[in-house]
Amino acid sequence: MSGMTDPDRIWTEAALRLRAEIGEGPFSSYIAPSAVRMDGAGQLVLVTPTAYARDWVRKNALRRMNELWLGLDGLHRRLDVRCRAEVGSAPPAAALAASASPVQPMALSAALAAPMAAPVTDGARAVRAAGLQERLTFDSFVEGDSNAFALAIARQTAGWADGHFNPIFFCGPYGYGKTHLLNAIAWEAQRLRPDAKVIYLTAERFLSTFVKAMQDRQTAAFKDSLRGADMLLLDDVQFVGGKASTQEELLSTLTALIEDGKRIVLSGDRPPMAMSEVEPRLRSHLAAGLTCPVEPGGRDLKMAVARNRLSALAGLGVVVGEPRPEVLERLVDRTPGSMRELEGAVNTLAAAAGRRLSEVTVEEAQGLLGAALRGGPERRITVDEIQKTVAEHFALKQADLLSERRTRSVARPRQIAMYLCKQHTTRSYPDIGRRFGGRDHTTVLHGVRKIEELMAADEQIARDVEALTRKLRG
Repeated sequence: MSGMTDPDRIWTEAALRLRAEIGEGPFSSYIAPSAVRMDGAGQLVLVTPTAYARDWVRKNALRRMNELWLGLDGLHRRLDVRCRAEVGSAPPAAALAASASPVQPMALSAALAAPMAAPVTDGARAVRAAGLQERLTFDSFVEGDSNAFALAIARQTAGWADGHFNPIFFCGPYGYGKTHLLNAIAWEAQRLRPDAKVIYLTAERFLSTFVKAMQDRQTAAFKDSLRGADMLLLDDVQFVGGKASTQEELLSTLTALIEDGKRIVLSGDRPPMAMSEVEPRLRSHLAAGLTCPVEPGGRDLKMAVARNRLSALAGLGVVVGEPRPEVLERLVDRTPGSMRELEGAVNTLAAAAGRRLSEVTVEEAQGLLGAALRGGPERRITVDEIQKTVAEHFALKQADLLSERRTRSVARPRQIAMYLCKQHTTRSYPDIGRRFGGRDHTTVLHGVRKIEELMAADEQIARDVEALTRKLRG
């Protein structure tokens, strides 16, 4: 890459390296809003938006910046740094390379792999710099009955196919593939159209970047960067709830993009109209396209996800061979939470067992998982603890779960508690029944199977079980 003469190309490459060295926070705050210009004497100048940013760059980054620049610049020029008030209307640095046709300065917030914008010259590098995870592609997504429709819509969206739905809103509980689908869409869309501007943001990143832009009086640049997108993907949109100015900005951005025929893909933990903390007008826009559920998977899908993760680890040389079928089944059954938690359990077992994974017994696997996950012997969860936790979660008394009451508001939490007892204790069905007011073991068996069915069909039940599992594990 050395021997270049175009200042914009040199700065693009140097800034990418600098970002990796100094970290996302300082880069976004002090370097990304800056641009390279040339003063009247022909000196290359990094122009910062404020004097404070100039002083920070001069103290903390200018020396390294020049080292990177000199390693790339065939003309061996050096950079100075000044704030915008000092430079005034200095011409863009690219005028050196094309003085007859000057170009606008390259603002890094829009052209240098800042999280909200990807350079059109190198789609793959741009997407990587945008904070996406390289392993979250369509190839690594495990399809099942619970997510087949969502996957089909995601593939259609990534292919830039003409459709009648905009925006696309993926909804469902945490850890079941929404983020994976948004990542996969971004990767595939950028691969198919390298010249397109594909922007991926989490809602938290959208919020923090917007707040920073307001503090630095850079809201115009923030708006221009987002509204120039060909495709905008926003993950976990529920986090903008309760933040009036951020919701207003998001609403304006969505409206502008939709009017221009641009693609919008969002995700949230609930359908848009169920987000009571989100302002009604924004809710209406979020729900105006296609709401696509990503539902919790059943046991078969979880087994497939576990095997898929093991295959990925085998490809990295972490493990050799698969664990025994009964070991994998036990691991899946003892990880009732999200797919993300299941992958974590597989990683833990693989790391603890290593190359002897195929030889590990069920008892050894349980010991390895307990020690690795909790740093020692597995903490025992009792039936009493489960009953108290479930009662508190559903605003009931523990005695309600043991009573003869059969109203839905009590019966469903009771079944959830029975399910959790079977998952997290060694108690038998008859023993669990005795501890729930002397119930028959067939009642417990029915309750456990009912919750297993509902977790695949009812996202609220799946969220409740996931939340309770987290509480019980401390």
